[in-house]
Parts: sequence; structure tokens; C-alpha cells
Amino acid sequence: MTAFDTLPLRPELLSNLNTLGYTSMTPIQAEALPSVLQGKDVIAQAKTGSGKTAAFGLGLLHRLEVERFCIQSLVLCPTRELADQVAGEIRRLARGMHNVKVLTLCGGQPFGPQAQSLEHGAHIIVGTPGRIDDHLRKGNLQLAQVNLLVLDEADRMLDMGFQDTLDAIVEQLPKARQTLLFSATFPEKIASLSARLLREPERITVESAHDASSIRQHFYRLQSEKQRLDALQLLLLHFAPVSSVVFCTTRKETQEVADALSRAGFSAQALHGDMEQKDRDQTLIQFANKSISLLVATDVAARGLDIAALDAVFNYQLSLDPEVHVHRVGRTGRAGEQGVACTLFSDAESFRLDALSDYLQQPIIPEDLPEPSALHTHPAPAAMQTLLIDGGKKDKLRPGDILGALTASQQLQGDQIGKIQVTDRRSFVAVERKLAKTALQLLTEGKLKGRNFRARLLKN
Repeated sequence: MTAFDTLPLRPELLSNLNTLGYTSMTPIQAEALPSVLQGKDVIAQAKTGSGKTAAFGLGLLHRLEVERFCIQSLVLCPTRELADQVAGEIRRLARGMHNVKVLTLCGGQPFGPQAQSLEHGAHIIVGTPGRIDDHLRKGNLQLAQVNLLVLDEADRMLDMGFQDTLDAIVEQLPKARQTLLFSATFPEKIASLSARLLREPERITVESAHDASSIRQHFYRLQSEKQRLDALQLLLLHFAPVSSVVFCTTRKETQEVADALSRAGFSAQALHGDMEQKDRDQTLIQFANKSISLLVATDVAARGLDIAALDAVFNYQLSLDPEVHVHRVGRTGRAGEQGVACTLFSDAESFRLDALSDYLQQPIIPEDLPEPSALHTHPAPAAMQTLLIDGGKKDKLRPGDILGALTASQQLQGDQIGKIQVTDRRSFVAVERKLAKTALQLLTEGKLKGRNFRARLLKN
């Protein structure tokens, strides 16, 4: 039984799930939700994109006492991007409940406004360990009433060095609480963490093996290390994906590969931990709205990102951990779509290939690189281009206002405009590339909400 209405969820949650089009549970939801709703501690192993946010989000909303205005649930995430996505999904799930306040506390954002928001209270806090710890030490955050703790992408939080910070946060929580731990991998350090934080947990594992019919994996042996970048460019031209991710091992290499691909004419940008938060946000917005075709990222930077409809992934090297390889590959071929995963490796990495073969319990047969084709000698430009508007929610701007301003003169049609994202102070709108300058002129010379706002085209 995988229908949500087979669960003892509060009626307003079930009604909203129907409105959202959520009728059947994913495997992780079907396995985890019954235990979560019974108040049990849970350790759940499932890859990104499996529906785990709803698995714990519905659990904490079902338990929430809205009339008791205090922090009752704390969700910890490794990155700001994941925290924003989790908070957004919880708000969607809570639409049928009145006055549920979800507050996001992450680094990369001004500290003062967060402290002011905390003074007004919240029911649910979603944040990164470092910033949560900062507010605890400043006395801005009180967790004495928390009855549910969620650790999302727990393995990456430990990889990023948050062990001591997590321990410090947990010390501030009541011992009588429910704890849910979600992780894509389950290394020894996760076992150690769960033994300290959870009480008689239910252990749930959803198989992360990928259906060979939806993901075609290719492994290419390099003749020399010098061939690696040229081989990547050849594969990008050969498969010509509209939207893809290249995984690199280090931040330095990520930037070098992205720069090299950009010089070669690819619509590529890097994503790694050394970037300013503003630049990370802009890169992700442009990638999501098809203004950037290719994201070059480290595993940590790409973990937990909501990247839908990904045509292909490219492993610049074999991962050190077979589980990480499976996680990378699982980002393509989702929701019944076809995907491609290409992995480059040298003779020096052959031992990793053997380890991956053992992990997958299937032979891996290397292929020859495709021959260069006269049909694909130049990279195709990204389909869209993004306009940045210096105004957002604080200026009372809404997506409909921007869409109306762009289509009022009928120089642009609605289907020529892509995603519109409005943040507190800035707004981003994707427009078909050939019409981007026209859209810029319309915004620059026209008005939004009766006011003039500065706008510019983002380079990609």
C-alpha cells in the first residue's frame, strides 16, 4: 500500500498532498513514514532525489502543535542550498495548515536580520550547523522545546567537518526527543554518530542501484593524463547534453576545468566551496533555468542540490568511493527519463575500477573514445539567458509583475520566457537567448509596480 491516505496523517496534510499531486509514496517514504509517525528514531539510507524531504517533513508537520508558538523541530543540512530547498518543500507540505512558520538560518546571509526573525519566533528551524551554533552561542536561539531533530545528508555534514558543531548543538536539545538521520552513504563515522544520538532506531535502506534501462554508463580508458581534458570536450560534443554536470575531485581542479571549457566555447561554470555565496546562488539559478548548460562541481558542492532533468553526468576521474560514484550517476535518468553517465579513468586508476566493479557486482568493459565528428565541432550555446533585476520581495515584486512587464507590448510571448525567481532583494528571469536584449530594453525603459528598477544581463 503506497497511497498517502493509508497513513494516519492529519486530514489537512492529506488534502494538501492531493492538491500537490502527491498520491503514491516513493520507496523511502513508504518505508520510513510509518516509523516516523509512530515517533520512532529512524536511520534512513537513500540517495538524493528519493523523496526523503517529504518523509521527514510530513512527520514533523503531523507532530506540530501550531497553537504552541515555539521551536518544535530542528532540521540540519550541510549546505545553504539544500537548507533552502528543504525549507521550501516543508512550506509547500504545510500549505493546508494555518500559520506554520518555517525559518531558515544559514551562513552566507546577514546575521542581524536572522536574529531579528528569531525574536518573532518560529515553529520549525532549517539551517546549517555553523550558523545554528552561532545563534546558540549568541543566545538568540532556544531549543528547549524541540521534540524532533532531523539530520539531512548527515554523511556530508561529517565530511565537511561539522562533527564537533553537531555535538555542541545536540547538547542544547532535550534528551526526550525523536531523531531522524538521513544519509546517502553509511560509512563508519555515521554509525558512530547514530549510536550517540539515536535511541533504538529503525534502520531503513532503499536500494540505490540504477536501472540500466534508464542510465547508460560508459567508461573510457585514457592513454595518458594529458588526454583527460581533450577527452572530456570530445564527449561533451559527442553527446551534446542540454544540461549536465562534470564531477571533479578538488576545488582547484573544478575551477581549472570550468575555465578551460569556457575558453573552448562551452556554457560552463564552476561550483565549489571557495566561491562567494552570491556567486554560488547566481550559478545555480542560471543552471536551473537553462542559461548555463554545464556545471563543473565537487561532490560536496553538488550534494543535495535540486537538479532536475539532467541529461548526463561526466566523471572527470573515478571517485575514491564506489558509493559516491553511484550517487553521482543517480543524478541523471530520473523520473523515467533516459540519462548518460561517462567516466574517464587512467591506468593508475584501474584499482578503483576494480573496486567499483566489485561494488556493483557486474563487469565493467572500457570503451574507446568516440571519433571526432564534423557535425559537432562547436558547442551549442545555452538556450536561455538570465536578466538580473535589482528588486525583489522586499520591493513587493512578484513573478507575475515581471512576466506582465515583459509581455505587455507583445514583443515577447509567455512561452519565450523561462523561470522567474524572486528573492528578497533581487529577481532573476530567463529569456530565450535571441530575445535577451529585447527583454532588457523592456525592463530598463519600462516600469515594474510603477517604479524603475535597474536590470542587466548575466554573462554565461
